[in-house]
Amino acid sequence: MRTEPFPAESFPAVPFRTARLDLVPLRVGHAEEMAAVLSDPALHVFIGGAPLGGEELRARYERLVAGSDDPDVSWCNWVLRLRGDGRAGGPLVGTVQATVRGGEVAEIAWVVGSAWQGRGFASEAARGLVGALRRGGIGTFVAHIHPAHHASAAVATAAGLLPTGEVEDGETVWRSAPAE
Repeated sequence: MRTEPFPAESFPAVPFRTARLDLVPLRVGHAEEMAAVLSDPALHVFIGGAPLGGEELRARYERLVAGSDDPDVSWCNWVLRLRGDGRAGGPLVGTVQATVRGGEVAEIAWVVGSAWQGRGFASEAARGLVGALRRGGIGTFVAHIHPAHHASAAVATAAGLLPTGEVEDGETVWRSAPAE
């Protein structure tokens, strides 16, 4: 697993680790297992929509892996693989993503399957993501969180983001303090 910073000229989704998780670059082959991880309709209460089946998620992952058409935008997506539970490779438990614009700003998001919530995995992954991208030169992080989604607000806080008071599409904009 990679532990050094991301290259300054681009932000590919490269593997990295946190204390309990391997953050593995998203592959189309993750779709079937992730469809099961993300199958709880409760995960969509704040973001809308409904869980995608394996084929629908596969099509979505194909688009994400292909990347943005905009050369100034990098789509970086990882699955969260739990380590240390005795299974070879451990189960997938969620995802994190960063849309990096201009090599300076990353809009981040996370989701952890219902079966693994309440154990700090989202906070751990979000902190790891911010740290890895910050080492790669990203200075600003943004997240959009529904005002009633207290668990995501706690994750954003753990990752060093603060609510701005701005609202976009009914969600509060959270932003990191500038890097020192």
